[in-house]
Amino acid sequence: MKTVTMRSGRLIPALGQGTWNMGEDPARRQDEIGALRLGMDLGMGLIDTAEMYGEGGAEEVVGAAIAGRREQAFIVSKVYPHNADQRGVRAACERSLRRLATDRIDLYLLHWRGAVPLSETLDAFQALQQEGKILDFGVSNVDLGDMLEADALPGGRGIAVNQVLFNLAKRGIEWDLLPWSRKQGMPLMAYSPLESAGPEREALLGNPSLVAVAGRHGCTAGQIALAWLLRQDGVVAIPKAADPAHVRQNRAAAEVVLTAFDLEDLDRAFPPPKKRQALAMR
Repeated sequence: MKTVTMRSGRLIPALGQGTWNMGEDPARRQDEIGALRLGMDLGMGLIDTAEMYGEGGAEEVVGAAIAGRREQAFIVSKVYPHNADQRGVRAACERSLRRLATDRIDLYLLHWRGAVPLSETLDAFQALQQEGKILDFGVSNVDLGDMLEADALPGGRGIAVNQVLFNLAKRGIEWDLLPWSRKQGMPLMAYSPLESAGPEREALLGNPSLVAVAGRHGCTAGQIALAWLLRQDGVVAIPKAADPAHVRQNRAAAEVVLTAFDLEDLDRAFPPPKKRQALAMR
């Protein structure tokens, strides 16, 4: 499995697992746990979650999945913006640790920027890091302007990762945020790498050019979309899958090698940005 180096120097797998919408239906709990465990078996030990997902339900699913296998897992979780002050971050982190049934979170992110000053959130993150409750910290859904502001604050250079919406159909970050992040040695973690369910995902995976490239490689359109992300320097992808077949397909995408011809076809179908765009968010 390809790895990516965080700004802190620690390595993380370039392909992980998302948990959005997990922990919401008790009837699906065992399937969700099984899918995450299968992903870990296949080398996808990075598992992304958040206190927002299922209002903690997804973290409980993750906790069950990593039980007895904590050393094989790299856990990412996120704090709500309204919990991002000094007292709120600590309380939220403690709740997440209990739900995850662990003594540490490998990477703890601010889910998106809210009213709490970034300086206060960074102070709280650094305190938790010094106590060993989180090993690294970062942000999510933060554009270049806010990243520049955060980077200049005390503790800002400790931001290890920025998690953003990035896929073939949403390439706006390639104009400014991605090049800057690469210069800083800060990976971008791509959420919704295959778009969210519904019309957007159907439009992406049904694109004739993407389907044609997949046909040349004998794989699925989703695998090509993931392979396109995974080939890029400093990018981590976290697709969510609760079905064993989809988990295996996601893992196999890491072995797909796209040709220059493939990339030209994909650029024509999904053109890179020609100007600055507002940060896409889900």
